[in-house]
Order: sequence, then structure tokens, then C-alpha cells
Amino acid sequence: MLVKAFGSAVYGVEAITITIEVDVTNGGFVTIVGLADNAIKESVERMTSAIKTNGYTFPRTKVIVNMAPADIRKSGTAFDLPIAIGVLAGSNQIECGDLLEQYIMMGELALDGYIRPIKGALPIAIQARKEHFKGLIVPVENAREAAMVNNLDVYGVGHIKEVIDLLNGNSKLEPLRVNTREEFAEAQSHFEVDFSDVKGQENIKRALEIAAAGGHNAILIGPPGAGKTMLAKRLPTILPPLSLQEALETTKIHSVAGKLPSNATLISKRPFRSPHHTISDVALVGGGSVPQPGEISLAHNGVLFLDELPEFKRTVLEVMRQPMEERRVTISRAKVALDFPTSFMLIASMNPCPCGYYNHPEKECTCPPGAVQKYLNKISGPLLDRIDLHVEVTPVNFNELSSNRQSEKSESIRQRVIAAREIQAKRYEGHEGIYANAQMSSKMLKEVCVISQAGTNLLKTAMEKLSLSARAYDRILKVSRTIADLDQSEDIRPEHLAEAIQYRSLDRESWAG
Repeated sequence: MLVKAFGSAVYGVEAITITIEVDVTNGGFVTIVGLADNAIKESVERMTSAIKTNGYTFPRTKVIVNMAPADIRKSGTAFDLPIAIGVLAGSNQIECGDLLEQYIMMGELALDGYIRPIKGALPIAIQARKEHFKGLIVPVENAREAAMVNNLDVYGVGHIKEVIDLLNGNSKLEPLRVNTREEFAEAQSHFEVDFSDVKGQENIKRALEIAAAGGHNAILIGPPGAGKTMLAKRLPTILPPLSLQEALETTKIHSVAGKLPSNATLISKRPFRSPHHTISDVALVGGGSVPQPGEISLAHNGVLFLDELPEFKRTVLEVMRQPMEERRVTISRAKVALDFPTSFMLIASMNPCPCGYYNHPEKECTCPPGAVQKYLNKISGPLLDRIDLHVEVTPVNFNELSSNRQSEKSESIRQRVIAAREIQAKRYEGHEGIYANAQMSSKMLKEVCVISQAGTNLLKTAMEKLSLSARAYDRILKVSRTIADLDQSEDIRPEHLAEAIQYRSLDRESWAG
């Protein structure tokens, strides 16, 4: 008997519905066709045990399983469940009627019939609704994630018997309902850290506020223990809250990568990814035989923090350049090319020299001549060119550390950032893919960043006196535009330019001696 069941394969951050045709005829072996990998072919042993353990028999006849479309490679163990149900229906051991064709089902089978969780439940649910399936059957751990998609009956199951009872019409199992918007709104403003925890460092907080308001990349330069990592970890608390669309995009990527916790729903806070400096190229940008998202995609709509930037391998840093510019990365393999989004803010930190104490107000640098410049040269010019703010972090003195003065809370800073972003959203509403000042093209600079004669004179003097490089010019204009937006000013005034100029430390030819 020939039956059809439906599963789904995840490619990139999208899903493709897979039709699983099972034909049980005369013969004596099992054949799985349709470009299935070894994990799927091994499912025969798992299915056989799960079926027998639960009082059914695996047919001793010829079983042909075809996974269509047959020219797309399928991988992973999540097809165990639909194939097993197809075999039981094809051998007339269960009566499904037309229900089998109304549901997509996915899950890895244990030998006793229990169902293990899968990756990519959210994109699978989105595709199921798009193709007008009645419902989706997934492991119970993935049910809340899939139930974020409305107009789709999502059943969380823990055992193959539950699936059989559901298809036979003998189950009291109810579809899971999740109020996505309510849960999303409640979780958006709860953070474990806050800028009010940080003593002193008001100039660094101001720099990070500017970075958040304009979507600018920033690098923090300072000695060990000055608070660079602590400040960077608090940046997501002042970024604008995720929109529902952004949260959905972010959750899809984490779902595909298997990074969502059990019973998770939408990611409500902007991600903060901090990979170790020993990370490989593939782990950072994504890849593998079946391409998976890397750290830069997991940081989509959030922050990628690279601590001790010069310690990263140069090749690792160089592969980031194009994704930072295009805000997406393409992973190409022999038979497939997948796009992953990479719209993130880069925040990096570094010591000013190998010993860490160059320009320290109290401790003396012990590095030999030329070591500071050599250390800085580990970071390529093109990468530095994509970093708008260079911020020097100095240690906090005892008086500030012991002070009882309450620092400004993240929520207050966040409101100013949101107001500045609203100005930019209105400014760029006619430009697709641009929502912040950091994304302006050089052509747009002439229209958006108009400065007065006094401002032009100030910028000219600064570039000559501080020996600023040519690449600093555009960056200063972009940052000054953001500072003006934070001031709710239509014009870029000289004081806005003056503040922007001080954030170009590494462009000064005299900085490293």
C-alpha cells in the first residue's frame, strides 16, 4: 500500500516541505531513496526497535521510502517520525484516513519510541502555515517555539504512541496556544545588568550611547581591568527593543543553529555574542557540509563583541569585512548556496600594547620600541575603516569607585537612543535597508551631513593638527550626525563635530608614537 506523509528540511533559515512516500509491497528489504544521508538511512534500525517495542510489527515485506523532491539532499535524524508513521500506515497497522496528509511531523525516535527534540522548528512551522497544512506535530520540547506561528495547530508529543492516537482520532491532546505578543512584551525590559551598576566612566557611557543611537561600530582601548568588557555587556540594555519582525528573524537563526533553550518562545532581547579569540573562520561566519549560521549570524539584530581584538587570527577578522558591509553572508557549497543575515553592531576591545599599560596614567609601559605599532598593525586598515568610534578607556580612581552617587539607569539612556533612532527612521524611510546613520553611503553624506562654515574650519584644523587620516573624515561626519540627532538638532553644530573628532584615537598618526 502506498501512503504519503510530510516532513520538512531546513536550508539556511528557511524550510522546504518534503513529501515522504512509503510503499509497502512484496519483497524483503527496506530502501530509502531521495538523496538521504547516513543519519536518515540508519533510521531503519531506530524505527524497527521503536515500532516493535510499542506492540506493532515492522513489515517483513519490501518497503520503499522516497523523499521528494529527490534532487535536494536531506540530512539529520528528524525524519524518523514521519517515516515510521508512513511505514505503519502503509502496512495497515494504523488507520489515519486523510489526517496523514494534513500534518507535517518531525522528530527523532529513541529505541523505545520516545521522541527527541529537533532543530529549526520555527522555520518549519512558518512553512507549514504558508502551505496551508492544518497542523504540525513536533517534540514537546519544540512545541512552544513552533506555536509562535498562529493559524496552525501545533501538537507537542513525547512518544510515538501519542502520534498514533492523534492520527487514529483517539487522543485528547489539545493544540498548544501561545500568546506571543504578550510574552514578548513582558520579557523585553528585563535585564540582569544595568549601566547604573557602573561607577564612573561617564565618557565611555556617552560613547556607547552614541554608538547605540547611530548603529555605529566601536572599539574600546584601555589597560586590563579598566571595565571594557563590563561596559560592552551592558550595551544591549540601551539599544532599542526588538520589533516583532526582528525578533522572528533572530529566533529563526537561533532555532536553525539549535541554540534555543527547551520550551523557548521568541527571543525578546537583542543577542550579545562574545566568541573566544581562538574561534575559526567557519565558526565565525558559518559553514560546514550542511551550512549552519556562525557567530556573526547569531548576533543578527544585536551585538558581536570581540574581546582582545588583536589576539584573533588575522584571517578570521578579514572574513568579517564583506558581511559587515553587505549585512549578509553567502555560504557556497558544490550543490547549494545559502544566505544568512548578519546585521550586527561590532563592539571590540583591546589593550593599547602587549603589556597593556601604554598611555596609562599611573603604570609605566614596559614594551620595547615599536611594539605598540606592531601590536596595532595586527588589525588591518580595512577593518578599522569599518569602526566609527575609537574610545580610550582609563581606569576608575578610588574616589569614584567608593562613591555612593547613583549612576544613570539604562532605561533613561535607552529612551534617548529610541528618540534618535525615530528621527533616523523618518529620515531614511525612502531608502531600503538603511535605518541608522552608520549605514549611510558616501553619496548620502553630502545630503544628510551638511555642516556650516565654522564646522568646516573646525574639521579642517582638527585633521591638520591631529594628523587624522582621510578615512576619518566620513566617520566623523556620520558620528556628528548621530550626536546631533541625540540633541534633537536638525543641524550639525561645531560642538557636535568637536565631540565626534575625539572618537578617532587610532587615526592619529602620533597615537602609537
